Amino acid sequence: MLPAMSEASPRPSPSSASIEADALLSVLERNRRTFAWKTSGLDEKGLRATTAASAMTLGGLVKHVALVEADWLAVKLAGQEYGAPWDTVDFDADPDWEWRTGALDSPEDVYAVWRDAVERSRELVAEVIKERGLDGSASFTWPDGRTPTVRAMLLDMVEEYARHTGHADILREAVDGRVGEGAPADFTI
Repeated sequence: MLPAMSEASPRPSPSSASIEADALLSVLERNRRTFAWKTSGLDEKGLRATTAASAMTLGGLVKHVALVEADWLAVKLAGQEYGAPWDTVDFDADPDWEWRTGALDSPEDVYAVWRDAVERSRELVAEVIKERGLDGSASFTWPDGRTPTVRAMLLDMVEEYARHTGHADILREAVDGRVGEGAPADFTI
């Protein structure tokens, strides 16, 4: 029988693995939040604007990052299907579908696709970490035979958001002058 814990009894400390997982997920969430802030609140004109020599739009970027969430975290990490809307797209016939349609869809639809992808990813990542831990294997193997760990996949997602938030930063400043490194405290996704 285990002794009863009193207020004076030490509480078990979280494992270093759970601390690391919490830290990784916190950085990923901070990057998601900054990306969301950089791309939020725009009308169709803002989501369709281009700058300089690039054809990239904020709407296309938002939809692209939603696809990356599905590809990296649902499919390659968790071993799930792409799900809607990706499962109906013929990417061989239209390899830039998310970029093209992200510049054409309504702001509500573009933001909804991203929010849905993020919510699905959050649930799947929590399940995968619980089942496999950070050192567990992802659900795919590179052509050279290597299988990345859960940790490596999460770090890749942080990198994806960091890179694309930089793109969003440049585009957003050109659209309406919004600049800054992080979302204000009162911003919510």
